[in-house]
Amino acid sequence: MTAQKDSIVIPSTTRRKFLKALGGLSALSAMPSAAFANIHKAKDHSLSLVNLHTGEALNSTFFTEGGFQKDSLGALDHLLRDHRTDQVHPMNQQLIMLLHDLQQTFGEHKPIHVISAYRSPKTNAMLSSKSGKVAKKSLHMQGKAIDIRIPGVDVKDLQRAALSMKSGGVGLYTRSNFVHLDVGRVRQWGS
Repeated sequence: MTAQKDSIVIPSTTRRKFLKALGGLSALSAMPSAAFANIHKAKDHSLSLVNLHTGEALNSTFFTEGGFQKDSLGALDHLLRDHRTDQVHPMNQQLIMLLHDLQQTFGEHKPIHVISAYRSPKTNAMLSSKSGKVAKKSLHMQGKAIDIRIPGVDVKDLQRAALSMKSGGVGLYTRSNFVHLDVGRVRQWGS
């Protein structure tokens, strides 16, 4: 008998909370950027992540007392490294904030599962040669992109929440059960 992981039934009250949160995110997107920045400065920000390739997990408060915490960002960079080459690269702080906001939308107790974050140019070239879906100049190589899922959250709901934030590119990969996020220009694609 095979155990099925991450199969959580989402009650309708959670769906209502999600839709309410999306409404709040829409209101936030209409705010001037200075006002939005002040909201972030007022609170501590944490992330709970699991790297599916290495099995490593991290709970990190990366923003506190009005600023990013260097040691915590370093720990995040390490967790989000290229698991094929073990190369570490600084991840974009706007991307880290986007992950935090998404985690808050769906419940901070649910860790984000990371499929791919930083990719070295060597890894990206290898993946690109095997699949037409991997961009040759991927933002993964700049630490500005990540592929994720959140257990118990439908990837289409995750995609809608990310799109509402208008923070960059959002790709939906339903067959592989993940969402691509980046902090490049605002755009969307998916299957």
